[in-house]
Amino acid sequence: MTSVTEIPTVNLRGEVAMPLLGFGTWQAQGRRGYQAIRYALEVGYRHIDTATFYRNEAEVGRAVRDSGVPRAEVFVTTKLPPGRAGGRERQVIAESLHQLEMDYVDLWLIHWPPGDRARPETWQQMLGIRDEGLARAVGVSNYTIAQIDELIDATGEAPAVNQITWSPAQHDPALLAASRERGVVVEGYSPFKGSDLRHPVLVEIAAVHRVTPAQVVLRWHVQHEIVVIPKSVTPQRIAENVDIFGFTLSEAEMARIDGLSRRAGR
Repeated sequence: MTSVTEIPTVNLRGEVAMPLLGFGTWQAQGRRGYQAIRYALEVGYRHIDTATFYRNEAEVGRAVRDSGVPRAEVFVTTKLPPGRAGGRERQVIAESLHQLEMDYVDLWLIHWPPGDRARPETWQQMLGIRDEGLARAVGVSNYTIAQIDELIDATGEAPAVNQITWSPAQHDPALLAASRERGVVVEGYSPFKGSDLRHPVLVEIAAVHRVTPAQVVLRWHVQHEIVVIPKSVTPQRIAENVDIFGFTLSEAEMARIDGLSRRAGR
C-alpha cells in the first residue's frame, strides 16, 4: 500500500501543494462510485477530481468524510460547467460546496471554454471566488495557450492549472514549455485512452521494471511533473494505479516514451 508521503506534489500559485497523482471520478456515481472513492483514499490517494457535470460531488464529499482522512489532507477539485458561466459562477460554487458538504475546494476549474471562447469575465469571477476563500486555487480545462493569454492580458493573472488530455502519444514539449513559461501547471486526463498499452516500447519498459504498461504511463507523467488523474472503479486497478513509486524510469526510458509522440521532435 502506498504511503501518502510517497506521492510528490507540485506547487500552484499561492503555495498550494497539488499531488501529482490523483483519482479521476468521471462516471463514478452512486454506491459503486462512493465505494471506489473510499477505496482510493484507503490505498493512498489524496487528490480527488470531480466536476458539477459528473453529478457525483455528494459521493465524493461523503467518501472523504467517511474515510477518516482529515479534510485538509485531501486535495479536491471540481469544475464549473461552461453552460453556467456568465454571472452564475457564485451560485455554482455554492451548489458544489453544498453537495460536497465542504467549506472550500482546493481547485476550481472552468470545465471547457464557454462557447469556445476564453471569457475573461468568467475568469475574473473565478479569481474573486478564490480571493474569498471558497477555492484555494482556480484554473481552466481544455483551454489553448492563446485563450490562456487572453485571460492573462485581461486580468494580469494566469490560471494555476490547465487540465487537458495527455498521454505519451499526445506529449507536446512545446505546449508544456509554453504553459510553464506562464506559470500554468499541466494536468493530464485520460492517460490510458490516448495510449496504446500494447506498444512494444511500453511493454518492454514495463517488463524491465516488473510493472504494467499502465503503471509506466503514469510514472512517465509524474516524472515530467505533469499531474495525472487515472480513473477506475475496479479495486485492483485503483490500487495498481497508485502503486507507481517503487520504480524510476531512466532518462533513456523517458526519452523513448517521449518519442511515441509525433509532436516530440518539433
